[in-house]
Amino acid sequence: MISYKNRSVKLIIYISVLALSVVGCKKDPKITPDPVNPPSNASGTRAELTKDSIFLYAKEAYLWNDALPSYEQFNPRSYTQSSNELDNFNRELFAITQFKINPTTGKPYEYVSASATYPKYSYITDHEPKSPAKSGEKISEVTLEGVGTDFGFALTGVGNQTVYQIYIRYVNPGSPAAKAGLKRGDVLTQINGRTLGGNYTSDANFINSAFDLQSITVVVNGNGTTRTLTKVTYTSNPIFRDTIITSGTKKIGYLAFARFSSSSNAESVLTQTFSKFASGGVTDLVIDLRYNGGGYVSTAEHLLNLIAPSRLNGAVMFTEHYNSLLQSGKATILKNQPLTDNNDRQRFSNGRPLTYFDVDFSISGNTNKFSKKGSLDGVSKVVFIVTGNSASASELVINSLKPHLDVKIVGQKSYGKPVGFFPIKIDKYDVYYSMFQSKNSLGAGDYFDGFSPDASAADDVTRNFGEPQEASFASAIKYLTQGAFVASTSSVKIMGKTMSTSSVSFMDVGKDESFKGMIETRVKVRDR
Repeated sequence: MISYKNRSVKLIIYISVLALSVVGCKKDPKITPDPVNPPSNASGTRAELTKDSIFLYAKEAYLWNDALPSYEQFNPRSYTQSSNELDNFNRELFAITQFKINPTTGKPYEYVSASATYPKYSYITDHEPKSPAKSGEKISEVTLEGVGTDFGFALTGVGNQTVYQIYIRYVNPGSPAAKAGLKRGDVLTQINGRTLGGNYTSDANFINSAFDLQSITVVVNGNGTTRTLTKVTYTSNPIFRDTIITSGTKKIGYLAFARFSSSSNAESVLTQTFSKFASGGVTDLVIDLRYNGGGYVSTAEHLLNLIAPSRLNGAVMFTEHYNSLLQSGKATILKNQPLTDNNDRQRFSNGRPLTYFDVDFSISGNTNKFSKKGSLDGVSKVVFIVTGNSASASELVINSLKPHLDVKIVGQKSYGKPVGFFPIKIDKYDVYYSMFQSKNSLGAGDYFDGFSPDASAADDVTRNFGEPQEASFASAIKYLTQGAFVASTSSVKIMGKTMSTSSVSFMDVGKDESFKGMIETRVKVRDR
């Protein structure tokens, strides 16, 4: 399987670059001109040629390429505002993504906000790895290969700016925090000798600085339990927790899934969990994707086949829709992108090296059908728990099941990302353009604004995953056992005072920059 590197998930891809493709390591190399809108000058500095390539690849491979102007009109080399070239590349990519307007909203499909300078979906990364000592800029981070280099937990303040407590939002399995016995729902009362709970903004800034360090000392639950955590490289299971609860005549299988990581990291543990569900007599499912920003489409497909009953075998699961140029096999610029195997080695056909130009991007070639896996069969009701951090491959799973099962959503509105990609290699960068839109068997896939929940519920970080009293899980259980959503009366204790979850704020500590996307690696070579 190809490995990828993204904003918050350090996944390095090793793809050789053909001699006359995108910008290489030599000074002032040539690029392959765009056959539709050729640049007026195919020579230039390394940065200028990179800017050319970013635009020219978008003209052929970007999902909404039909809205892009000509090379001369766009003038990619005009993006020189910053002394940092990566900033200039990002400014260019942002401009590319703002042309296509969503008729439903009247704003670009990749619109974020009036002040944003980055697109909602597309992005660029370089290949310079960060050292573990510097990984604290995001409090918790695990790659899509299941590798972490952090302390392994994230935090949320519950209350308001002056009366609040800092709770552990989640702990990555296998991390230093997990090995120290920390878990979701624990209260963090001290860090490096500082007592928390005076001013939220001040505490959040202090915590963020502390997480830049290589080691920290924390005190949890106000009982003097002290733990020293040191950053190491670890392998993390993507399952936060799985459990079976009995409620009335129902046996409910609960799965909290962190990310759609690689098949080697995720598939076996997912299969084991569903085997446990089958042997435990599970009748209904709650799939908790509240922090799951997506990942590999292949892993999403595996989960779908574990959930789906055998009666769905052969039914359409989802389709991927690329732009018309890709579908017709005429995106010739992709001849410059080598196609590699699962070990990142060049693929060949009859002695000829394959490129992404050889890939079948037709709708028929990208129609995925159910093929039952595992022994859990007959589930007809599934409740998904989501938040604004639930994106892409998570939403793909929900959307794919909607036409076939009784699917409900609890929590908060999801992120809204029905698009996916594979990386385009340009110089030392991977450019992840929005490349395809996924749709279910009914042709539905326009959830660009996210899925709205059938029942709103707080992300109750005061309780661990899978606790029946946790607000979102409690709402899901009520639907599965009573057939309707019942108003939640969940409460939390803040500084000894019992308060309704609806009357407090849940303020995540640290900016969320978790990976949000669908990476497609299951490419098929078209007949020639």
